[in-house]
Amino acid sequence: MTYRELNAAEIAALESQGCTAGDWSLVRVADPFVTSNYKNVTFSGNVRLGTTDKVFIRSGCIPLRSGIYNALIHNCTVGNDVLINKVTNYIVDYDIEDDVLIENAGRIAMNGESAFGNGVEVSVLNETGGREVPIYDTLSAQVAYLIAMYRHDTALMQGLHGMIRRYVDARRSTRGRVCSGARIINVGSINNVYIGPCAVIDGASRLTNGSLMSEPEAPIFVGANVLAKDFIMAAGSTMDEGAVAAHAFIGQGTQLTRLFSAHDSLFFANCICENGEAAAVFGGPYTVTMHKSSLLIAGMFSFLNAGSGSNQSNHMYKLGPIHQGVVERGSKTTSDSYILWPARIGAFSLVMGRLVCHPDTSRLPFSYLIEKGGRFHLVPGVNLKSVGTIRDAMKWPKRDRRTAARKLDLINFNLLSPYTVSKMMDGAELLETLRLTGGPTSEVYSYQGLSLTARALDKGKMYYSLAIDKFMGNSVIKRLEGAPLQDDEDIRRRLRPTAEAGAGEWVDICGLLAPKSEIKRLTADIGSGAVTSLDEVDSRLRQLHTDYYDMEWTWVADNFTRWYHKPLDSLTADDIRAIVDRWTESVVTLDRMVYDDARKEFSAISRIGFGVDGSDGRTRLDFENVRGEFEKDPFVTMVMHHIEAKTALGLELKSRLR
Repeated sequence: MTYRELNAAEIAALESQGCTAGDWSLVRVADPFVTSNYKNVTFSGNVRLGTTDKVFIRSGCIPLRSGIYNALIHNCTVGNDVLINKVTNYIVDYDIEDDVLIENAGRIAMNGESAFGNGVEVSVLNETGGREVPIYDTLSAQVAYLIAMYRHDTALMQGLHGMIRRYVDARRSTRGRVCSGARIINVGSINNVYIGPCAVIDGASRLTNGSLMSEPEAPIFVGANVLAKDFIMAAGSTMDEGAVAAHAFIGQGTQLTRLFSAHDSLFFANCICENGEAAAVFGGPYTVTMHKSSLLIAGMFSFLNAGSGSNQSNHMYKLGPIHQGVVERGSKTTSDSYILWPARIGAFSLVMGRLVCHPDTSRLPFSYLIEKGGRFHLVPGVNLKSVGTIRDAMKWPKRDRRTAARKLDLINFNLLSPYTVSKMMDGAELLETLRLTGGPTSEVYSYQGLSLTARALDKGKMYYSLAIDKFMGNSVIKRLEGAPLQDDEDIRRRLRPTAEAGAGEWVDICGLLAPKSEIKRLTADIGSGAVTSLDEVDSRLRQLHTDYYDMEWTWVADNFTRWYHKPLDSLTADDIRAIVDRWTESVVTLDRMVYDDARKEFSAISRIGFGVDGSDGRTRLDFENVRGEFEKDPFVTMVMHHIEAKTALGLELKSRLR
């Protein structure tokens, strides 16, 4: 944009409207310049002013033409069609782009050089230090996981920290920026904050040293009484209603509201945090805590649903808050549950009561850990038949609030995967070992301070077997889907793996499911210098995410003999028919279990509280008018349709095998 100096007539007009400048020659303007759109403004230092053609319609349908009214502007560039009105202190060292509204603000200023929250170290998991994650404005859950959890790999740490330092240095500036389309209304102070396009800050109290990485398609909202310091907000995130954050990363689509406070914590995609508190938390995607008296501390979570009053302790009154815990993906903590770290809770598990025995149930996913009679009981695998588990797995993809052009976090929503199925295989073997060591006539078995009954042990093995059959059979059917099958050799050719990677152990890198061997290969390349930039790291991780299903099949092929006791390269059509029959039986059996679990929500007990002033007949009618009928419930009908569809899929494959 071309700027010129003010002429004498323009200066006189401005001064007549209450405007002053230490040196009018330092104020440059773009044409056309309309003096009437500047009133009671103090200009200081080098100032650049754009055009003022737009009329803003503010709250209450009150129009006001773009311009500057009642403000002190020092060393600023103001773009076209910007409205600045009622700045009680000043705006200093900021470049304000086009179509920005700033009204009723206290202070917007730079205090020397800043990286806008980039490079701030967040002490997750261990409050005393040791797992610090330096945040930056394109940080993904996967890179943060590697930094926090792979401290044993010093070459990897040096490589990642070097890349981040270079990125942070590139973000440093003595100039702040308010990008086009932003709205800043009724704020206290904003210091050293980058404000991205279309961000809305309405009623915030104080923002210090941070970045609002807003985008037009994924705007950020910062609302009433928010306090944030040393922070980064990713596109589409929200802080509102008195939320407080310090040393924090707020991921895409994440919401921190209703007096929630967080320090030294990371929250990645689609987290919802209200009312409670977080300290030293690594909050993976879909970490949800919405109730008062809930404290998440020194833990790693993802796909978590924390009940009211959920708490953890990260020290045992010896050397301070040095203990940590991991709650693997998909788990729930019930109201007033408590976990004494250190502990590790297996995927898709439920914790009820006060868990103080420091268990590691990572080999026993889909379990209940329930306090009863002063003891903690383990019920392995039972969550596989829970309607809540299935409902969660269905709702997570639908509740993805990320609308940014680039999704930072790589999220695999699959309930059954090589990660969980391999744990169930190990879990079934573990349960059999417990039976052998405890004796076949024992009624109660013990595992890491937890008690499990013989009945729970047997049922756990059954649940795991059904789920493994479901996953393995589904993989086989998908592999043969749509393929012309003339003879056994066609089957074997179709079932040969097409990806080298996938065999062996799999890991959950905070939402990304991948073979451990491929993560190890990536970390080695970073440590050796073969990968030198954050973009390269991101590209490698995205490729793993893209290649998931090919690598999944490689894992299935690698474990085929272990489960079906027959090599993949010797399969016949009869073998496939047998696998399809096992798969169909497992799918129908598990769906029937889910169906029966859903029916409990329509039982006589569930109707207590309905039809308060009526007879039994009115109770039923009141319940049905509020909750509906069981057979017409959308989830119930979905389960029945699922049974029909999967049965038909199996029959279709068997028909092609003829």
